[in-house]
Amino acid sequence: MPDASHIWDNARARTVLRSMFNAAVASADPFLVLAAHLPPKPKGRCVVVGAGKASAAMAAALEAAWPDVPLEGVVVTRDGHAMPTRHVRILEASHPVPDGRSELAARAAMQAVSGLGPEDLVIALVSGGGSSLMALPAPGLTLEDKRTIGRQLLHSGATITEMNTVRRALSAIKGGGLAQAARPAQVLTLVISDVPGDDPSVIASGPTVPPSRTGVDALQIVARYRLNLSPAVRQALERHAAEQRASTPAADPRNRVVLIATPLMALQAAAEVARQQGLTPLVLGDALEGESQVAGIVLGGMARSARLHGLPVRPPAVLLSGGETTVSIRAGETAGKGGRNTEFLLSCAHFLGGEGGIWGLAGDSDGIDGTEDAAGAIFAPDTLARAAQAGCLAEPFLRNHDSYSFFKAVGDLVITGPTLTNVNDIRLLLMT
Repeated sequence: MPDASHIWDNARARTVLRSMFNAAVASADPFLVLAAHLPPKPKGRCVVVGAGKASAAMAAALEAAWPDVPLEGVVVTRDGHAMPTRHVRILEASHPVPDGRSELAARAAMQAVSGLGPEDLVIALVSGGGSSLMALPAPGLTLEDKRTIGRQLLHSGATITEMNTVRRALSAIKGGGLAQAARPAQVLTLVISDVPGDDPSVIASGPTVPPSRTGVDALQIVARYRLNLSPAVRQALERHAAEQRASTPAADPRNRVVLIATPLMALQAAAEVARQQGLTPLVLGDALEGESQVAGIVLGGMARSARLHGLPVRPPAVLLSGGETTVSIRAGETAGKGGRNTEFLLSCAHFLGGEGGIWGLAGDSDGIDGTEDAAGAIFAPDTLARAAQAGCLAEPFLRNHDSYSFFKAVGDLVITGPTLTNVNDIRLLLMT
């Protein structure tokens, strides 16, 4: 019987990791998962609205599932994520910071659901990224106010839940605003989750879901990260907090929110591929947060322990995790190219120092890690050595948050293009 170290060479490990990542992404393909969650066809009008990186694909999948239903409406997605549709209008806008098109899209969605009756059905297609793609400033605010606070949040180290809590408090459409505008129509929200915990009020800042956090929370968050607020923004946050204390609008009891794809489902799909390849999968969790570099060290240590001691799992095995880590750009630091997944992976590779028998892949399921053209990257036991030959040392790239450039130099980027879905990050560490 051949030795396992010979079976698991670079080529096979890389192929299996890519297959696992592809399976995770496919688990959230709207064309595969959306139709099973549709209700009986409505008696009245059926208006489709939505926002997110997957919203256009979700609209196309809905049209394919209901070819005989006269659909109408509008959804907004990220630039480059549009798909052809017959009835639902597809708009594009900026991500991760909103632009003028984001406001126009929000107003178009509010207009689409106005004037409906109790026999009408609104299907809201919501996925990650919707917060910036559909932006309607609260009274007294401008879009530039929201853009300014959004940029600060992106560089603060705030979690996605914290960022969306603040965004929701500054919006006239988030936090259930779209559902309120649709009354008395019934609203069915189909959600592809990209946030730790799968809280529908956080995903795209919950345009059809009353918030689970209050305006007071938003004030606490901006204080925690020492954000520089304009008087108008501070007044808006204080006004929102007061309104939340006074009353919360009652939701229509007919309204439903359905999670059609989640990070855990994606990890389970990847785990099944691992089993088929003779690996023992260990899912560490679907909601990991914290600094990307720290997470790389922690999970790298777990992979090393597995190889040395068979704990927390005996090789050949793979550690799987999801969630969303953060990259904090602090005062005086250089912001290079890269996102949270490549930064995680470079930190992990640097910690392991070229240790044999450990490979890793980390990627954003939407196909874009941060703002670059890669979903993420792969590292192998020889990655650091190949990088050194090319004159690239891991430490300065980590210090400058330039992980994309590091992996590009050694040819280890994972490039998928937009996947038209989004179930957050997929991190895989394979040990033999």
